[in-house]
Amino acid sequence: MMRIEYLIPISSYLLGSIPFGYLLVKYKEGQDIRSFGSGNIGATNAFRKGRTIGILTFVLDAGKGYMAVVLAGWLGGSLEWQAAAAVFAIIGHVFTLWLRFKGGKGVSTWCGVYLALSPMALLTTMAFFVLIMVLSRYVSAASIAAAALFPLWAFIYGAPVSIIIGAGLGAVLIIARHYQNIQRLLSGKENKLALKRKS
Repeated sequence: MMRIEYLIPISSYLLGSIPFGYLLVKYKEGQDIRSFGSGNIGATNAFRKGRTIGILTFVLDAGKGYMAVVLAGWLGGSLEWQAAAAVFAIIGHVFTLWLRFKGGKGVSTWCGVYLALSPMALLTTMAFFVLIMVLSRYVSAASIAAAALFPLWAFIYGAPVSIIIGAGLGAVLIIARHYQNIQRLLSGKENKLALKRKS
């Protein structure tokens, strides 16, 4: 008989795959979010259509990550299974089933899963994210730095090894998804975050 824990990677991937940015922009603006800006389905690109859409996309993308971890716990999953749920939720967002496996960069979903698993490490990391973003006005640079720093903070705060390993895997995936941003940062062609947005 199949153990119920084996459903955790599938359920986490499916939750992570829900393309909230795509759905919100389609509903409110009648546009495909992939047709403008970075072509990404995440909160940063949704923000280009307005502050409200951007914030909602972030909250919902983070929420699905959080729920993936919570659901893993409800299914009786150990901490190791919950750490696996975190990674699969991020994979779901990055390679969403509903958009031919072309999704976002995973940062918002990453926030949600690690808010559930290691909240103090996440909050400390997000403080650095905000600082880097304010100083540089590069969301991509702040995202890359946050993904790289989180495993260190998780270790400092005493998170279990499974969470640190999962965080490392998530960081590799997120940084890899930012490869074009890294190229633009190095060449000085990366777009900075505009301070004013539509409401």
